[in-house]
Amino acid sequence: MRPRILIIYTGGTIGMMENPVTHTLQPFDFTHLMDNVPKVKMLDYDIDNIQFDPPIDSSNMNPSHWGDIARAIEENYDSFDGFVVLHGTDTMAYTASALSFMLENLHKPVIITGSQLPIGEVRTDGEENLITALQVAAATTTTGEAMVQEVAILFENYLWRGNRSTKMSADNFNAFKSNNYPPLANIGLGITFIEEALYRSPSKRPLKVRYNMDTSVMTIDLNPGMTEGVLRHLLVTPGIKGIVLRTYGAGNSPTDEWFVSLIRDAVERGIVILNVTQCVNGGVHSTLYDTGNCLTQAGVLSGHDITIEAALTKMMYLFGLGLNGETVKKYLNCALCGEVTI
Repeated sequence: MRPRILIIYTGGTIGMMENPVTHTLQPFDFTHLMDNVPKVKMLDYDIDNIQFDPPIDSSNMNPSHWGDIARAIEENYDSFDGFVVLHGTDTMAYTASALSFMLENLHKPVIITGSQLPIGEVRTDGEENLITALQVAAATTTTGEAMVQEVAILFENYLWRGNRSTKMSADNFNAFKSNNYPPLANIGLGITFIEEALYRSPSKRPLKVRYNMDTSVMTIDLNPGMTEGVLRHLLVTPGIKGIVLRTYGAGNSPTDEWFVSLIRDAVERGIVILNVTQCVNGGVHSTLYDTGNCLTQAGVLSGHDITIEAALTKMMYLFGLGLNGETVKKYLNCALCGEVTI
């Protein structure tokens, strides 16, 4: 039987064209996008599509749009073998991370891709990314199961775990990287899957979609010269339940009494604070230096090697389940779907 693949077109550079007057990029109809990739017909797949109307620039992507993507997958889950989501690059890693948590018990491929240049350009990377994403979504094991059973990002030469990925370049075709986890596949003359890196859910239960993502979370980036007044103002932001604290190096922060005191007070008020490094490679080792240990003693959790995108969306997901702060802390300290190395 021919593979059945559903393309979900949300918007992004891959489906844009240049306005002849303003010379800015603007979205065009999905049917035109497919007209620009006639090679898709050579795959001999049964392909259908859903398109956002209007298409969404990824800078405008928010949790309600994540819900729209998840709903499209849920409603068509039994009818298709795999799903390809076309998405803008700027927030692609956030969407991939969010969907990895929202799509519980996922056993089919959800491959997210896009491009750095519009698909109608002569040198576009969009055509290759789309075709390869379709092939990855259709790939099976020797036993006939889907090769990929998770949310992944396909870009140029690599397939990455979605909740381990970060956009690394605004200029290069290889725009994404997973700095703390190996690629799921290398893309060259062929597609070579790294099977030991692929995620397999321990449960075979039916797909369950969690739509409620609680946005009462925020990030705070430390910087030299941050004042007591600024930090105090941020920590008392109305309605905040969780904070991703982006620290230096291996999870280090200032040790000034006022700094530690403000963090401790926030934790005691019930705010969940997760320590995530600003570095793109490596993770938090909070007991390695006194400057990191002071945060642990104040009640801040270690984010280990989690990305900022996965940390933020994981908090949204956990609070969206209606869990209290102590239970959220428990689940932040374990891997739910391969997003962190504990």
